[in-house]
Amino acid sequence: MQIGKALDEEGISKSEMARRMHTSRPALDRLLDSRNTSVTLHTLQRAAAAIGKRLRLELVGAHDSSTKRARL
Repeated sequence: MQIGKALDEEGISKSEMARRMHTSRPALDRLLDSRNTSVTLHTLQRAAAAIGKRLRLELVGAHDSSTKRARL
């Protein structure tokens, strides 16, 4: 997941990230869990902002393995 990678690259601890997002460590752990499919767009936006990024959402073809993408 890009958020976890960004934390590693920027040297941001999970505790610091949770503080920046105004949330708890367990909530951050749920966000970083790749099996969790109930993450909201609002939470993703807050996480992106906490690491100085913006959230971008894309639709990609379900069976298309090429790099063509439809942007929202």
